[in-house]
Amino acid sequence: MRARMAKKYYGAQTERAVKNFPFDFRKTYREFIYTVVEIKKAAARAHAAAGELDRKRAAAIVKACDEVLKGKHDEQFVLPSFQGGMGTSNHMNVNEVLAARATEILVSGKKSVKVRPSEERGSTGRTSANVHPNDHVNMSHSTNDVMPSALKITAIRLVDKLDASLDTLIAAFEKKAKQFSKILKLGRTHMQDAVPMTLGGEFASYAETLKRRQKGMREAREYLFELSLGGSAVGNSINVSPKYIKFLYRELQKVTKLPLKPAKNLMSQTGSVTDFLIVSQALTALCTDLSKIAGDFRILSSGPKGGIGELILPELQAGSSIMPGKVNPVLPEALSQLYYLVSGNNLTIEKAAEGAQLELGVMMPVITDRLIESLKLSEEMIEQFARKCVAIVVANKPRIKEHLEKSTAYATLLNPVIGYDAAAACVKEAITTERTLREVVLAKKLLTPREFDRAVGFFRT
Repeated sequence: MRARMAKKYYGAQTERAVKNFPFDFRKTYREFIYTVVEIKKAAARAHAAAGELDRKRAAAIVKACDEVLKGKHDEQFVLPSFQGGMGTSNHMNVNEVLAARATEILVSGKKSVKVRPSEERGSTGRTSANVHPNDHVNMSHSTNDVMPSALKITAIRLVDKLDASLDTLIAAFEKKAKQFSKILKLGRTHMQDAVPMTLGGEFASYAETLKRRQKGMREAREYLFELSLGGSAVGNSINVSPKYIKFLYRELQKVTKLPLKPAKNLMSQTGSVTDFLIVSQALTALCTDLSKIAGDFRILSSGPKGGIGELILPELQAGSSIMPGKVNPVLPEALSQLYYLVSGNNLTIEKAAEGAQLELGVMMPVITDRLIESLKLSEEMIEQFARKCVAIVVANKPRIKEHLEKSTAYATLLNPVIGYDAAAACVKEAITTERTLREVVLAKKLLTPREFDRAVGFFRT
C-alpha cells in the first residue's frame, strides 16, 4: 500500500484532475515538469524586473522553483501524462504546488508552518503573505504557450543526449570498420550471393548512414528554439506586456542555458504544433535505419551452425528456457522493437498535430508523452547497442572465407576477362556440381590460377 505524502501542496484543480483522469498510466515525465518549473522561475524574475510582481513574492516563487528542481517535492506531481485540455491539469498542478510552497516561504521561511486546506490554498485573499497560483505564479501565462514551450526545451535536451549516444555508436562502427578493413566477405543483394566486398566496408557504410540521420536530427532540433511563450492563450499576447516578454527570454536563457527566442509569429506557434512532428519524423527515420542495421546483425549472426554465422555477437544472456546453450541476438531484437515503438508514436504525434483546431494545437498531452518516450528510449537503446553489441562484436573469419569461396561472387569480376556468357556458364556449373567457381574456371582452362587471382586481385589481401 502506497504511503500517503506528509503534506499536499497542490490544490483543488489538481484534485479534480486526479478524479477526472484516474488512469493506470505513467505519471507525467519528471523532466517535463521540471521544465515547466524553469519557465515559472524565469517568469517570476522577469515580472519582478518589469515591475509587475513585487520582489518578495517573486523571490519566494523562485525559491520554491529551486526546491522543486532539486527534487524536494517530486511526490506533489501526481497526474498521469494522459489527460485532456492541452495539459491544463499538469500546468495547474505546477502552479498550485509553487504557490503553496512560496506562500509558506513568504510567511515564515519554515517548512513546518501550517498551510490552508488544499481546497482553499492559494485561492483566497490578496495579502502580501499570499502567493496565488493564477494571479502570481501564472501571471502572463496560459497553458497554451507554457506547455508547448516546455516541451520544446525538454526535447532540445533529449535530442542532445540522443546526439551524444549516436556519437558513441558511430565511433563504434568506425572502429570496427578499421578493424575489419581487410576481411573479405560475400556481399548479398535480394538475399542472394552478389559480389565480393569487405566487412570493414559494410561497417563503414553503417557509420555513414547514421551520420546522415544524425544530421537530420540536428536540423530538426533547430525548430525547437523558437517558442510561443509570451503569446498567452491564442498567440496575440493578451494580458502580456512587451516589457515582460523582453525580460522573460533574458531570464529563460539564464535558467535553461539555451539560446531560446520568441517566434516571429507567436500565433503561428500556438496554432500549429508540427515542429514536434518534424523532430519525431527525423527520429523515426533514424530508427528505421537502426532497425535495418539490427536486422543485418541478426541475419549475419544467424546460426551459429545452421545459419550464416559470419558475426559472433556477445553472449549476454541465456536465449531459451528449454533449449540448452541457445543464445539470442537480444540487443538487435530490442533495437528493431525500438523502431516499432517510435514509428507508432510518430503516427500518434502526426495525428495529434493534425488535430489542432483554429488557434490552438490542443492535443499536446499525448504529443508530450509520446515524443519524450521516443527520445528517451532511443538514447538509452542506442547507447546500449553501441557498448554491449557493436563495440564487442567479433568476425567469424573462417565462416566468412568459406561463404565467399563457395559462392559465385567472383563471377562479376571475371566478366571483363572471360565474358559474361562464359562466366554465367561457369556459375551454373559450379552450382550444379557443388564446386567452387575457381575450380570450374580452372578445370575449363579459361584461366590459369595466376590469371584467376589477378582477375579478382582487387579484393584479395
